[in-house]
Amino acid sequence: MESPKKKRHYDYTLLVVVVILAVIGLILLYSTSTYNGQVKFHDSFYYLKKQGFATLLGFTGMLIIANIDYHKWIPFAVPGYLVAVVLSVTVLFIGDEYNGSKRWLSLGPFSFQPSEFAKVALILFLAWFVTKNVKKMGEIRMLMLTLLPVLPIIGLVGASNLSTAIIILGIAGVLIFVASPKYAQFIWMGVAGVGFLAIFLALESYRLERLAIWRNPEQYEKGYQTLQGLYAIGSGGLFGRGLGESVQKLGFLPEAQNDMIFSIICEELGLFGAGFLLILFLILIWRFFVIATHAKDLFGALIATGAMAHMMIQVILNIAVVTNSIPNTGITLPFISYGGTSVVFLLFEMGLVLSVSNLVEWKQGK
Repeated sequence: MESPKKKRHYDYTLLVVVVILAVIGLILLYSTSTYNGQVKFHDSFYYLKKQGFATLLGFTGMLIIANIDYHKWIPFAVPGYLVAVVLSVTVLFIGDEYNGSKRWLSLGPFSFQPSEFAKVALILFLAWFVTKNVKKMGEIRMLMLTLLPVLPIIGLVGASNLSTAIIILGIAGVLIFVASPKYAQFIWMGVAGVGFLAIFLALESYRLERLAIWRNPEQYEKGYQTLQGLYAIGSGGLFGRGLGESVQKLGFLPEAQNDMIFSIICEELGLFGAGFLLILFLILIWRFFVIATHAKDLFGALIATGAMAHMMIQVILNIAVVTNSIPNTGITLPFISYGGTSVVFLLFEMGLVLSVSNLVEWKQGK
């Protein structure tokens, strides 16, 4: 009996879901940001135009990267990591401050967040480093050596952006866990990670204040955003008020187009609309898993795994913040929240995963 024919092509399911998410993201962003755009910039299309340009740039880069053999990025793994470190240091000294945080660097009329570049650079670097030392990954010494380059990035990014530092740590943890044949030693690494996080939180009083606000948001002025987000979610019901009909976005929920956009989605589209969006993210994460398990080699599998960890952690944390399941950490919802740098590098990352899928020998019909 002949074996099923195999062919090489992109993972079209992944490509279609990414396009759908990006388009839905633009629609939801416009619906959420029209009021703020009109009030702040006298242009209800202000946020949509900026995000639309970033999305177009991101798609262009994604298609270019998807057609490049991912192995050709290996020589750029270490330089990319070093650039991420340099940019993270630079932003501490000459970065632009917004809402009390230095996260942006300006290059003429353009500004970007180096932390978004750091996520992609770290996935590529760790995939290369683990592949190079895969036979030693069962040793605790090698695990520590693998984690060592991650700490400077976490410390530098975490100084002004704790949420992104948590995501980067999570990505690194997943990649190291997947590559290691022994799991017991991760208990000690987990204990060390919790201790490191406790010390990091204690270094700044505002971080501990966030814990208090999380427990009793109604007792603190800074809990206002969390409460308004919960009001939006509760008022949406099953099918929502209707697209564009949110009340909370009309000045009640600050910066509704950013971290708290999921609450406006719940208000306008209800549980049904929010659930549909979550299904799209689940399909995306599933395709990452399929590509990782069918990848041609370990390097490709780790790239897909890193992207899967990134998407999974960021989506879970954003929704957890919006529903007040965890303290507010300022995490955006991938493809949906406003942020040009985020969408550009997310799409570049999708290009890397598509490049991995392009070398997979898919069975006919898969």
